Amino acid sequence: MANLQKIYSDIDFTFIRKPGTNDVALSYDAQAVTRSIRNLILTNPFERLWNPGFGTNLGALLFENISPISADLIESEIKLLLRNYEKRATLADLVVTPQPEKNSYSVYLSYYLENATIPTTVTLLLERNR
Repeated sequence: MANLQKIYSDIDFTFIRKPGTNDVALSYDAQAVTRSIRNLILTNPFERLWNPGFGTNLGALLFENISPISADLIESEIKLLLRNYEKRATLADLVVTPQPEKNSYSVYLSYYLENATIPTTVTLLLERNR
């Protein structure tokens, strides 16, 4: 019996061409899911034309006072986003740390892909943009 393994793929946002076919290259498995998670977190509501609820309200939270309470709100927004829009990742750990001296939040996220035994980690620095 063949061992079937799910392979997740997305378009590679570097838009590098494949040498033989001149098609856009793809990213696979953990790299594809990691890029998808980053895009989800950095997308604001109403940026997607026919899906206004897609994304997070982190832009508004980043302009609040930097505190553990705001960090908890950011953490719950990210958990809700992953539960609703990224079914390929099973959340293992999520830590949002406020960094008041830098006016930012450090996000450490680890997740499991289906049938994976080692978690994949994503680190982000969320800061205010104007």
